[in-house]
Amino acid sequence: MKTIPQKTERLHSLDSLRAIMMLLGIILHSSITYLGGEPSGGWPLRDPNTESEFLGWLLSVIHNFRMPIFMLVAGFFAALLFYDRSPKKMIINRIKRIVLPFVVFVILLWPLVTLSFSYSNTVFSFDKLFDSVIGEKYINTTFSDFTQLINFLPEKTMHLWFLYYLIMFSIVSYVLGTLFRKLPVFTNKISNLFNFIITKPLLKLVVFSLLTFLILLIMGSSWVNTSTSFIPEIGTFSFYFSFYLFGWVLFKSKHLLSSFLKYDRLFLILGIIIFTIYYLVDLTDFTFQLIALIKSISVWFFIFGFTGLFMRYFSKHSVIMRYVSDSAYWVYLLHLPLTGLIPGLISDWNISGFLKFSVVVLLTTLICFITYNLFVRTTFIGRFLNGRKYSRKLSDIKKTEELNNLKPVLD
Repeated sequence: MKTIPQKTERLHSLDSLRAIMMLLGIILHSSITYLGGEPSGGWPLRDPNTESEFLGWLLSVIHNFRMPIFMLVAGFFAALLFYDRSPKKMIINRIKRIVLPFVVFVILLWPLVTLSFSYSNTVFSFDKLFDSVIGEKYINTTFSDFTQLINFLPEKTMHLWFLYYLIMFSIVSYVLGTLFRKLPVFTNKISNLFNFIITKPLLKLVVFSLLTFLILLIMGSSWVNTSTSFIPEIGTFSFYFSFYLFGWVLFKSKHLLSSFLKYDRLFLILGIIIFTIYYLVDLTDFTFQLIALIKSISVWFFIFGFTGLFMRYFSKHSVIMRYVSDSAYWVYLLHLPLTGLIPGLISDWNISGFLKFSVVVLLTTLICFITYNLFVRTTFIGRFLNGRKYSRKLSDIKKTEELNNLKPVLD
């Protein structure tokens, strides 16, 4: 018996893309504190001594593409589970990887998030109370508020809102997938149409931009708001499910993934240019329809651009990117209370808003990765989040990959 190399089933490019989109949450949430102006329901924390136009642009750009790309990749991998394994195994996997982590961490993180925001808001002398993405317990909150078990019940889904919606997407896609399996003729027509569109660079940009624009028109909004309520919002659901569904259908056309390489750099550059012009111009006379159209076009430039670039440069196995991918779940879970607490700790530093932002990003990233390496990667927490424990040694990642790429065959 001998061994021959076998191409891995793990799609490293999309795996890396999903991880990076999650990790961009650190940059996104760290930047809002230093935009200047008053706190808002979207992020009830502002450093009153700083202001940064660049961070405002960076926040807006990332917000345009980050979650749509994540949902698209999530739909792709959900379809992989459904079709390559089985519908039953997909549901079991989603329960283990999404439902249970959401239930556990939305409860565990609730006091940490509220206490961290309350501390920093006290430092910043902010005492305005209004409903926000993390609820109403983010000012004047102390440890004594959590002496009763009832107070551990979260008011909001916080930054875990995407898990909440992924649970719903999993249920709906399971039902639709089961239904369409019984309609092979119709399913094949959809796949053929999708295949035709996806291989035409200009056509796919026009078609999918218009679909996103149409959803926004129906919603009556220039973009979708982050919904952290436990009561699902139909607009949020419809908007992000459209990207999830694109990823689901894309899995059936995975042999055409290479088409994303065409004009990927150009698409990304055009996305940045279009969105930057939109961000810099005076929007006084812009209707919400025009803004929605600009953002719809931009998001698909970013989707095709980033997906193509990750396929171009991250399709091969990388020890570092595999480690980052493994850690991304934990890093995202833990980062929010840190991005709420650290600004208060460095509030009196006499440096610019951008430097403070950089410190928050650096410290948050270090703490998240150090705790992952020490307390998660080799423990039951890592198994709970990722399905298995991993060695801390990077060399072991390479060895595991090599073993997975080999299969026994008979002479």
